[in-house]
Amino acid sequence: MLYDKKIAILGVGKLGEALVSGLVRRADVERTNLIGSVARQASLARVDLRLGIPVTTDNAAAVAGRDIVILAVKPQNMTAVLESIAPAVSASQLFISVAASVSTSFIEERLPVPAAVIRAMPNTPALLNEGMSVLCAGRRATPEHQRLAEEIFSAVGRTAFLEEKLMDAVTGLSGSGPAYIYVVLEALSEAGVKLGIPRDISTLLAAQTMLGAAKLALETGQHPALLRDSVTTPAGCTVDGLLELEEGKLRVTLIKAVVRAAERARELVNS
Repeated sequence: MLYDKKIAILGVGKLGEALVSGLVRRADVERTNLIGSVARQASLARVDLRLGIPVTTDNAAAVAGRDIVILAVKPQNMTAVLESIAPAVSASQLFISVAASVSTSFIEERLPVPAAVIRAMPNTPALLNEGMSVLCAGRRATPEHQRLAEEIFSAVGRTAFLEEKLMDAVTGLSGSGPAYIYVVLEALSEAGVKLGIPRDISTLLAAQTMLGAAKLALETGQHPALLRDSVTTPAGCTVDGLLELEEGKLRVTLIKAVVRAAERARELVNS
């Protein structure tokens, strides 16, 4: 579906680079059908060297004549970017925003014509094509628009569609989630070091264990509690470790972290 689409990525930072790489490698999009924009002249050479696509500092020029426009800009810059592209916008274009906390209606109201908008919340593992991207459709986005957006983000990981009212919760869970995982990873690695395992090996053990456990959950579809029980033998060592986690309220703390991050995402919208 994407092979003949002309796509502009406004704001080719790390996520923009990941999307370009994923689209070329996994969605068979020709580099000639892609164009990027950057905020600073100094970034032009970086994008050209790494990605080999046309790049400009003129957002309106990048948008003109494109089928799909990906808004990979910071939330605080969204209004200015939408104003800068207004002369080049057409009603036939699909706009996809990855700006956290920016609603589809916010973008729709600032476009000069009635165009389709889809909002996406990817996370940083997209850099290695292992991202989790949640999408929601604006008022004018058709099923065809949704399929196009899903194909774009499937190039850098897994996708799901949810109602927009749940996007702040998504930000708190999968958007911020990698940071929580890194805290757990660091703690597990430190525990190994305390027990005498060399730091590099300890980090390898912890990281691969987390990767394998996550993959097992995804591939089997089993509830995490069932997978936990499969590791926990009666009177074994794992149950003692789990008792320590319960005493330390790890489960409750992680839940509270996700809820607080979601609340903060909601505050950003209203600030």
